[in-house]
Amino acid sequence: MFDVKVPELAESISEGTVAQWLKKEGEAVVKGEDLVELETDKVNIEISAERDGILKNIKVEPGDTVSVGDIIASIVDGDASEASEPAAEEKTEEKAAPEAQKQEQVTEKASAEEEVKASDRPIASPAARKLAREKGIDLSEVSARDPLGRVRTEDVKRHAEGGSSEKAVSSTKPAAPASKPAASVEVVNPEKPVERVKMSRRRQTIAKRLVEAQQTAAMLTTFNEVDMTAINEVRARRKDKFYEQNGVKLGYMSFFTKAVVGALKKFPAINAEIQGDEMVLKKFYDIGIAVGAEEGLVVPVVRNADRLSFAGIEKEIGNLAEKARSKKLSLEDLQGGSFTITNGGIFGSMLSTPILNAPQVGILGMHTIQWRPVAIDKERMENRPMMYIALSYDHRIVDGKEAVSFLTTVKQLLEDPESLLLEG
Repeated sequence: MFDVKVPELAESISEGTVAQWLKKEGEAVVKGEDLVELETDKVNIEISAERDGILKNIKVEPGDTVSVGDIIASIVDGDASEASEPAAEEKTEEKAAPEAQKQEQVTEKASAEEEVKASDRPIASPAARKLAREKGIDLSEVSARDPLGRVRTEDVKRHAEGGSSEKAVSSTKPAAPASKPAASVEVVNPEKPVERVKMSRRRQTIAKRLVEAQQTAAMLTTFNEVDMTAINEVRARRKDKFYEQNGVKLGYMSFFTKAVVGALKKFPAINAEIQGDEMVLKKFYDIGIAVGAEEGLVVPVVRNADRLSFAGIEKEIGNLAEKARSKKLSLEDLQGGSFTITNGGIFGSMLSTPILNAPQVGILGMHTIQWRPVAIDKERMENRPMMYIALSYDHRIVDGKEAVSFLTTVKQLLEDPESLLLEG
């Protein structure tokens, strides 16, 4: 028998959440085949089989938290002809017993052994049994929503929120009579229906990082607007030949990336971060491009953007966006950016104040292009395609003068696209 363990995930990641099992217990697996998908704070990771055999003894379920080194299943000798799907109750018992026995040996050996031997023992996941013991809840009193009657952690939590069980009451002091029966599910107004959905690990991490960015940085935002006429003319004139030569469309992001690189070279403090009492000025230009994925916002990084051509930038952004959509981003794709660009304009945003992607000290926000009347001079007005742009920055190391000058430089480079070949 070979144990399936949670491998080393990354230097800064020690645990993950089981997203889904890709193989069922009792199925034959081959070496290198993906068994289970874990969701970490940054990316999803698949754990693969390290040998041929039959998957057995699955110990964790979707939603359970696992740490590096945890044994989550086993692979036993056998092939497809011997593989069979065990009955649901037998499968659950195999998964629940090892974890329950492990906890029994540590804290409640005598009482837990008696519970394992009981003939009317409720079917429950290992995580649910552990939580029930910690809260002093009798699993037989917990109603399960699983069609097979299996008690899960969310059932235990609902029961705990609905009212304390008898085990939770001190034996030396009788419980006060309840004014109404304890409910195992949340009581809501039927005319005001609600749905509770647990936040994914990544969504929790995004929320935490955004709040930390606002709490730790002296964040300000400055605005400007860009006349997109010249860029639109270049794209209209060159798009067909550009695609023919490079196999990728000439989008707006390559222009903005080049403009940002040119401005960062003039104002290096915005391409920096704070470490203790030091300011780390980065001499490279790894530009993060915010992408809205199904699980939440991710910011893959275009490496060495200053060395890439327009086509190189467009190809790299396209590759990273596709990896984000197919959940194939690696940790390396997300780490180490020096500045970020976010484009709320693709969703129709007219104006926003982007939040810093810590520990970076600057982020540029793009917005939707709108035709607006613009004064060409004292006598003339023209309708022009205009875009508001925003720079959020950390005022601890970036002064207002630098921030405004940076954004003005971005504007000037975008309104004169040919200069991007020289400045970017």
